[in-house]
Amino acid sequence: MPIYHSLGKIPHKRHTIFKKANGKYYYEELFGTEGFHGMSSLLYHANRPTQVKAIGKAIDVAPKIAVENNIRAMLLKGFEVPPTDDFLKSRKILLANNDVYLGLAAPCTSMKDYFYKNADADEMIFIHKGKGVLHTFLGQLPFDYGDYLIIPRGMIYQIEFKTKDNRILFLESFSPIYTPKRYRNEFGQLLEHSPFCERDIRKPIKLETIDKKGDFTIKIKKEGKLFDVVYAYHPFDVVGWDGYNYPYAFSIHDFEPITGRVHQPPPVHQTFEAHNFVVCSFCPRLYDYHPQSVPAPYNHSNIDSDEVLYYVDGDFMSRNDIKLGHITLHPKGIPHGPAPGAMERSIGKKETLELAVMVDTFRPLMVTEEALKIDDGKYYKSWVE
Repeated sequence: MPIYHSLGKIPHKRHTIFKKANGKYYYEELFGTEGFHGMSSLLYHANRPTQVKAIGKAIDVAPKIAVENNIRAMLLKGFEVPPTDDFLKSRKILLANNDVYLGLAAPCTSMKDYFYKNADADEMIFIHKGKGVLHTFLGQLPFDYGDYLIIPRGMIYQIEFKTKDNRILFLESFSPIYTPKRYRNEFGQLLEHSPFCERDIRKPIKLETIDKKGDFTIKIKKEGKLFDVVYAYHPFDVVGWDGYNYPYAFSIHDFEPITGRVHQPPPVHQTFEAHNFVVCSFCPRLYDYHPQSVPAPYNHSNIDSDEVLYYVDGDFMSRNDIKLGHITLHPKGIPHGPAPGAMERSIGKKETLELAVMVDTFRPLMVTEEALKIDDGKYYKSWVE
């Protein structure tokens, strides 16, 4: 998000001397993307952020692909992903391609013994169940049910859960995650016809500066491997920062649906975009108001994209037998549409209370071994009458 933000103490000019009260120096770090071209922030550390003491053995965490070329519509029972204490071990990648990984997690406890950095991908964490605080070296982000957390690659963070029953949908994007271009002007400001605006974006608060020496383990994910890297100082020793590259939160409940006289196509629900995929929010809304309108979506062919829907709450009117936490995958190559009877049931209805997150990818998704563990095995036959 191109919104300037600042927390803590910073010098008057960048790249100039910045001293502590005792006469010693603070250390500047550029936290940037796309070389020196993309979003960036300038951080000021109490200690040099480069002091590595040890590097542990790499652990392979790349997704295990079970089906490379998939043409079968699938239903994954997301709440069957087992609760797991450790945050990283709880994350199960279900669908993957070269642009994005999509997965679910049910972490039971907070991240306390280590910090985490994804060196390859921006992360989107959608909070389906639970609440807590995302702690980063740029400040804190409290989160609750329905929040999207957008975490830029390279961000060092810990997640504190104030609840034990937590369910999250997560994406790892190998390109930056932005708001849709068509909703921004040339200066980056969200326009009047956008379904949300800067006022809805929650930026980091309460910068916590911890100037402490010791052994601090940061688990760094890089190229499908997880490395334990031990630093000599606490990574949250930032005394101040400013810029545009930082984590932020946006609640799905703050998305304002765009409606019309007849059925509106999925792009009106778009919330985020990255290279070769988009994220959409299906929210409670009034139905189409043409006297002859059919509120249910029309059948359509996935010629160019795979469609993934994650069901959050309410009664999703176009499907039968859908429960909370289910994921449906409609792959490119075959048409899909409302379940039998759904179109007829929708006629005359005035509103929907459904809540769902959709991810459309423009390259096919491969199916992992973790996905097959929660696959119902028969969803692709559900349109047969």
